[in-house]
Amino acid sequence: MATILVTGGTGTLGRPLVDRLLDDGHGVRSLSRRPHTGTARPRPRSYAVDLRDGTGLAEAVAGVDVIVHCATSPAGGDAEAAGRLVAAAKAAGVRHLVYISIVGVDRVPFGYYRAKLAVERLIEDSGIGWTVLRTTQFHHLVLDVIKAGARSPVLPLPTGVRVQPVEVREVAARLAELAAGEPAGRVTDLGGPEVLDARDLVRATLEAGGRRRLLLPLWLPGATAAALRRGGNLTPEHADGRRTYAEFLAERAGGGPVGGCGPEADGRVRAGG
Repeated sequence: MATILVTGGTGTLGRPLVDRLLDDGHGVRSLSRRPHTGTARPRPRSYAVDLRDGTGLAEAVAGVDVIVHCATSPAGGDAEAAGRLVAAAKAAGVRHLVYISIVGVDRVPFGYYRAKLAVERLIEDSGIGWTVLRTTQFHHLVLDVIKAGARSPVLPLPTGVRVQPVEVREVAARLAELAAGEPAGRVTDLGGPEVLDARDLVRATLEAGGRRRLLLPLWLPGATAAALRRGGNLTPEHADGRRTYAEFLAERAGGGPVGGCGPEADGRVRAGG
């Protein structure tokens, strides 16, 4: 069994990934500013590391076989944080670096996506064995975006945009499998089982939450919106996820577990979630 370090270990993806790795018998380290709150036993060894300045990073990576890099920040700084992580990994002799990215980072000219693509290239050129997995948006992200919009009685609805939401626990399972294997380069994308129109996603979410809102169709200008309308964020040929968005909503309504860094889920550059 390997010693595996998970950055963003308490984020939306980090928690179920850490739990899965522990269940599989690996020695797991979690980089985070908060205690791990997953369900697995034993608990992972936690390190308080700020990837913005690298404080404490050398100690955290010492003796590690594999790093799964989930920590991310839509606010910026991902490339700089990844650079520090790669430098520390090389100095420590880490043999395998696994990175979670987003489907469409090379097709959708959105600032955050460009940053993720830059990190991919940095890892590819690192000299360390590497694996990159791109996935579509997590169910949790779709829900959070719609809930934020529903705070207003009028909810803007981007026309022509489709989404392919994927279950975060399925992503965690795939990452755990990749981390336990040999470096594989860019692996097959992982998309959710359905490509859904934004209107259908919004209506399903409002209905599940018992809310009623006036939907305002909105044609968004610009290159990013055009790329989304072309399906740059989708991977229908790799609709390998199994849990649907409707099942995710039903599970939440029933009080079941829904899991809890990954792409676009963590608003911090520090390895925390």
